[in-house]
Amino acid sequence: MTKKTTIISEPIFDTLNTIQDDSRYIMTTNNPMALLNRIHAPEDFNRLTRDQLPDLARQIRQRIIQVVSENGGHLASSLGAVELTLAIHYVFDLPKDTLIWDVGHQAYAHKLITGRNWQFDTLRQYKGISGFSKIKENPCDGFTVGHSSTSISAGLGISCAKYLNRDDSHVISVIGDGSMTAGLAYEGMNQAGDLKRKLIVILNDNDMSISRNVGALSSYLSRTFSAKYLQTLRNQFGAFLKSLPKIGEDIYQIAKRSEESFKTFVTPGMLFEAFNFDYFGPINGHNLDHLIDILDNIKNTADSPVLLHVTTVKGKGYAPAEKNPVYFHGVGSFAVDTGKANGSAAKVPTYTQVFGDQMVKLGDTHPELVAVTAAMPEGTGLMDFCNRFPDRFFDVGIAEQHAVTFSAGLAVKGIRPVVTIYSTFLQRAYDQILHDVCIDAHPVVFALDRGGIVGEDGPTHHGLFDFAYLRPMPNMTVMAPMDENELARMLTTAVQHDGPIALRYPRGRGTGVPVAEPVKPLEIGKAKVLCDGDDLLIIAIGTGVQQALKAREILATEGIFATVINARFVKPLDQTLLLAKAAGLKRIITVEEHVLAGGFGSAVLELFMDHGLTDLHVKRIGIDDCFVEHGPQAVLKKEYQIDANAVAAAARELHGSR
Repeated sequence: MTKKTTIISEPIFDTLNTIQDDSRYIMTTNNPMALLNRIHAPEDFNRLTRDQLPDLARQIRQRIIQVVSENGGHLASSLGAVELTLAIHYVFDLPKDTLIWDVGHQAYAHKLITGRNWQFDTLRQYKGISGFSKIKENPCDGFTVGHSSTSISAGLGISCAKYLNRDDSHVISVIGDGSMTAGLAYEGMNQAGDLKRKLIVILNDNDMSISRNVGALSSYLSRTFSAKYLQTLRNQFGAFLKSLPKIGEDIYQIAKRSEESFKTFVTPGMLFEAFNFDYFGPINGHNLDHLIDILDNIKNTADSPVLLHVTTVKGKGYAPAEKNPVYFHGVGSFAVDTGKANGSAAKVPTYTQVFGDQMVKLGDTHPELVAVTAAMPEGTGLMDFCNRFPDRFFDVGIAEQHAVTFSAGLAVKGIRPVVTIYSTFLQRAYDQILHDVCIDAHPVVFALDRGGIVGEDGPTHHGLFDFAYLRPMPNMTVMAPMDENELARMLTTAVQHDGPIALRYPRGRGTGVPVAEPVKPLEIGKAKVLCDGDDLLIIAIGTGVQQALKAREILATEGIFATVINARFVKPLDQTLLLAKAAGLKRIITVEEHVLAGGFGSAVLELFMDHGLTDLHVKRIGIDDCFVEHGPQAVLKKEYQIDANAVAAAARELHGSR
């Protein structure tokens, strides 16, 4: 098959052309990456013969493992989708045809054969290529992704736009079975089946999202029948029909003609055909010949929605990832030969670990306490709680909206749910928090992991908007800890609070502060003065407190002395303390790892204005009106000017304004 596709795009790096001439990438018979290194753009891939694809798949896996072992990333998902990627590119004509990867965890092979092999060493690195599909990065990326279950809706929108533009090219949406637990996927399918526009949905079924899939739908999709089983079932059913007096033989003949319909009835096809999709599968997602043949057939015949169901192995081709796909879903650097993480085990626990430990302790003393998560029991630190209290642990799948309303229902009957979801994913349940929890002030605890800058996953994953979307809600309390001990205290506070309450904590390791026993709750809305100074006031929240304290040390060497307040609460603020200190010092800095618009600093400004403090000089430290790119947390904090040096610089400016 030869396709004529020419892509002209600006290289991401100025070094692209010189890298392409590097002797490492010259085609030789002894080069184990010869096929892959021949591909500079999609048209280079299209020149390959079909029998070269298995060797290319091997080279792609080798390249992915090598880079992810150094940079970290989403390994298992991408290894499982290599043959599927090659088949799609072999049959379809990108970027004329549009390919959308749901979430994008599985898109590394796609990046490698669309001209990004030469930048692949920069995967997830600062100013390198993204770990997800990104429209601005390459014209073959059909949609910018990062959150699950968007591909069908986006694909349908693109398909309708093509129809209106009289463009007859194809749209292919690849979605994982884990993403099929989210309602958004079915909202898209529902409209697609009604409109009957040309749309190809490929269900990549590996029986996993990040963790093992849960729920009735997972069981349904995983339902497979061997040929022997089907034959036995058919024979038994046929014998029964024939035994019916007078009409048996006629019904049996009708049933034989309907055999394919019967198979559809007992396999997942029935579900998708109910949405007016033509269903094919399930087929082996690692059989390139079969994949290419069926995709070619679908391409040439389908003029309405089609769903192709493929089964794959997450981590395919790398034994450690096949054995432990949960760990290798999103992994840091590791040794390729063993699969073990690089570096010695850190003694300081992560905030997630501290949270998980405290949940178990609270579970022992609070029988009404339950934990709710959305397909992330390991990532949110809840596995120990799950093992200790299996009847009080609920994994709802990738369904954040349902998680929140489900928890409101629990709370109505005296159960105390702790909904543990990454900050960026809880954005998907905004209305449910407002409507189903806050209106009636149900005592639901929201534990927002990964609050603030998360690092290499980039703009789709930074938790930089939670203060702004939570604090306007009546009845809601919002807090953020400065260290591990305060996290334990805030969780204890939240479990005892009679109303909606959220605590937000960062990704990564803590400060090394031990959790003091017994863990005492905090007084709602009370801040704490950490140190006094006569020159200016720094009011900080969460991780911003540590930056404020470091800035104070820098300033003290210059003869500038600051009062530092750990606000603890975004809502309610400690009005008495903050107003008194502000009135006395006049020069004020607020510090937060959050966008400035609607955040903690905005809340403090509102407080001052509402109480007539108009003669103050206030500088807010936070993220400006932009999306933060991917990179190491420390690098990004410096780049976006929310670290200690930025606080110190703002203090010097205010101090010099006297």
